[in-house]
Amino acid sequence: MGKKRIIKKSSERGASRVRQGIGRLPKRKLSTGILHIQSTYNNALLTLTDKEGNAVMQLSSGAMGFKGAKKGTPFASSKVAGILADKAKMIGVKDVDVIVKGVGAGRESAIRTFANKG
Repeated sequence: MGKKRIIKKSSERGASRVRQGIGRLPKRKLSTGILHIQSTYNNALLTLTDKEGNAVMQLSSGAMGFKGAKKGTPFASSKVAGILADKAKMIGVKDVDVIVKGVGAGRESAIRTFANKG
């Protein structure tokens, strides 16, 4: 019939996927900030702002690649919080106040993951 194509799998595929979540970093450094967690039944949105409330960076479970009902799960919000915590470390954030809004399932897992990342 036709020729079969064999795809070669490399070990760098997983590493590039994590980098894709990190994306670009803001140019300014920040020592303290406010973490806004908005968790709904359908999605989780995390925004890091400075003390005045100006958004520095934000990330959602939909932007991370989760689709449909998986966006509102605690697993998805913990992954989002982990990536955002890594980005916050890169720009020098040491102290964070947390504001939680919404009734979604991922509220506590996002806080726990952000705290465990340092």
